Amino acid sequence: MAIGTIDRTPPPFFRQGPSALTKLILCSALALFLMVADNRFTLAAQLRAVLATALYYPQQALLVPVQALQGAGDYGLGLKHAITNEEAARRDLARQAERALRVEQLLAENARLRALLELRAGLTVRTQAAQVLFEAPDPYSRKVIIDRGATQGVLLASPVINESGVLGQVTRVYPLSSEVTLLTDQDAAMPVLNTRTQVRSAVFGAAAGAGMEMRFMAGNADVQVGDLLTTSGVDGVYPPGLPVAKVVGVDRRLESGFARIRLTPIAQPDGVRHVIVIEPVGLQLPPRPEPVAEDTKRPGKKGARK
Repeated sequence: MAIGTIDRTPPPFFRQGPSALTKLILCSALALFLMVADNRFTLAAQLRAVLATALYYPQQALLVPVQALQGAGDYGLGLKHAITNEEAARRDLARQAERALRVEQLLAENARLRALLELRAGLTVRTQAAQVLFEAPDPYSRKVIIDRGATQGVLLASPVINESGVLGQVTRVYPLSSEVTLLTDQDAAMPVLNTRTQVRSAVFGAAAGAGMEMRFMAGNADVQVGDLLTTSGVDGVYPPGLPVAKVVGVDRRLESGFARIRLTPIAQPDGVRHVIVIEPVGLQLPPRPEPVAEDTKRPGKKGARK
C-alpha cells in the first residue's frame, strides 16, 4: 500500500472542537440575545403560550396525587379539630346545665323568701322595639330620632336601651316619632349605682359629647378604674340593674375637693340601629300616700277625736 494513501486524520475520539470557554461565551451571548429580543419584541410569547397550553393538563394530572395527599392531611387535621371542639362543647354544655340547675334553685329560693317576707313581687316593665331613623340636626347635642311615637304608646321620659345597656331617654314625643337624648349629651343626667361599692351617685354627659363624667364625688371617694355603674332605680324612671357606664379615668386633684372621674358608656350610641323603649317604672309603683293634715296629728284637736 502506498504511503500517500494512508488516512492521517485523528479518530473521532481524539477530535477536538472549540474550547469550553468558547462554548460558554457563545451560549451566554445567545441567551442574552434571546432574553433581550423576547423582552423587546416578544419573540417567544406565542411559543410560551403554546407550551403553557400543552403542559396545562399534564401539570394538572401531576398535581392530583399532591392534592390528594394534602386533602387527606387536611381531612385528618379537620377531624381532629372537630373531635376536640365537640369535647369542649360537651364540657361547656355540662357546665351550663349545672349552672341552669343552680339558677332554677335560686329562683325557687327567691320566690320562697319573698313569700315568707311578704315582699312585693319585682316590677315587670312593658317594652317595644324601635328603629333609629336619623340623628337630630342640632350639632351641639347628642340626640336621635326613633320611629315610634305617641301613636304607638311611647311616653315622655321613657328609657331607651339596646342589647348592651342604657342609651338614653325620650325627651320629646311626636305622633309618629320620638326624640331620644343620649347619655353622652351635655344635658343628660341620671342616678347610678357602683356595683363594687354599692354607692349611689349621679353621672352626666360631658361637654361636646365627649363621653360621660361623674360629678360631685369627693377626692378620696372609693372609685377605681374599671368600676361598673348600673341604674340604681331610685329615680322611678329606669329599672334597676341596667349597665350604664364604666370608669376609665380618675383624676384626684389636690387643689380641688372633688375628683374628676371620666366614664365611657357601655352601650356605644354611634352606629346603633335598633333599640328598645321601656315604659317608665314610676307608672307601676304604688301611689304615694297623701300627706296627713297637721291638725289631725296633734292630740286634743277636733280632727283627732273624729
